[in-house]
Amino acid sequence: MTAFDLNHGAVAPVADEVDLVEPPITGNIPRELDGTLLRNGPNPLRGRFEGNDVLSWWPEAAMLHAISFEDGRVASYRNRWARTRRWADVYAPERAPQLPDTNPNVSVLLHAGELLAMAEGGAPLAITTGLDSLGVPRRHEGFGGGMTAHPKVDPLTGELIAFRADWRAPWLRYGVADAQGVQRVDLAIDVPAPSMMHDIAITETRSLLLDLNVGYDFSMLKHGHRMPLRWYDDRQARIGVIPRHGGDVRWFGIEPCFIQHVVNAYDRDEAHVVLDAVRYPSYLRLDASTGRFADNPVAMLWRYVIDTANGIVEEGPLADGGLELPRINESRTGRRYRYLYAVEQPTPVEMRGVVRFDHERGTTLRYAVPAGDQNSEPVFVPRPGGVDEDDGWLLVMVYRAATDTSDLVILDARELHTGPVATVHLPRRVPAGFHGAWVPRTH
Repeated sequence: MTAFDLNHGAVAPVADEVDLVEPPITGNIPRELDGTLLRNGPNPLRGRFEGNDVLSWWPEAAMLHAISFEDGRVASYRNRWARTRRWADVYAPERAPQLPDTNPNVSVLLHAGELLAMAEGGAPLAITTGLDSLGVPRRHEGFGGGMTAHPKVDPLTGELIAFRADWRAPWLRYGVADAQGVQRVDLAIDVPAPSMMHDIAITETRSLLLDLNVGYDFSMLKHGHRMPLRWYDDRQARIGVIPRHGGDVRWFGIEPCFIQHVVNAYDRDEAHVVLDAVRYPSYLRLDASTGRFADNPVAMLWRYVIDTANGIVEEGPLADGGLELPRINESRTGRRYRYLYAVEQPTPVEMRGVVRFDHERGTTLRYAVPAGDQNSEPVFVPRPGGVDEDDGWLLVMVYRAATDTSDLVILDARELHTGPVATVHLPRRVPAGFHGAWVPRTH
């Protein structure tokens, strides 16, 4: 794996918490953007990463960023470390016993009226759009033992579908909460060994679990690795299909791979399930003789069509070129959808450019980002009252290498290739981080 300097450039941490009022803007902020963009990611509490690969980046403390929109303007930007036991150990040891022991550094989710910062398998943390940490969630008690950072919300029923993958038995649990956050399904699922499962997909009737080629190797800890994860050639890659509210899991074998992020899934008919995902042909491949990782290849947009009647899976690429961090209009989660937005990945260490795929027409639009700069995932914000799937905006954080600052670029989701409708110029860097979410003011 190519080493890169985690303390320089787009992923470099910041060392303080700030509040900025009305940063400068180029263009016109759409008045319909009324709410807050939240970003989440790892940021060492002492202001510096140790190590230079993803296994050094992933586990650091959670820092949240918020850009607030109101009445055609950007009212404020602020950033805060999540107030967890890890934060208190450095900044307020006397508070540590009262704070949650979790590290919610991956994503942000609004469900059942509760805003949650999500951890990789740990418990979520309740927060506000102003980035106050509220502690243990009140409405999601059933997930206090932890869950994936990428649960899915059914846009029609309001149900929350999640799993927890663990290196301790039981290695996999599956759960469903109702629209009020009360857990209604909690199942242990039998798997042959613990594996890294980061994401889940749902359809209107089923859930899809990904048991793939990256798993645990605890001997790595003796050799200085921060996380004991690596690729296994001899693991069987497979997709598990389970009825949403419980039942037997049917497993379908696929070609060896790792999937970090799904795009969407849907029932094509009663017997066929379609899954679109970002697929790596290998990932975290460790050379046992040197203790070093090979370079990860770039990931590709990939489609699986699962024939549940005959036990067959057809799979193959949907597009050429590397991409990651896919997003859709989340009103289409679990349903047939037309548009996908993602970050282009020209090399394994670059996230640069935004693409829109139109599955119906087979066309692609691009927003280019200059060489040297890098950008975050495109968060889709639907236009209030809009009917069409692509009627809205993409909010994209772009790191500017020349100034070591970040811009928030606002793109028309239908015409992203024409350039920003507005750009918010922040006088500081927002580290690349992981995932973000749009929270309307009316929530």
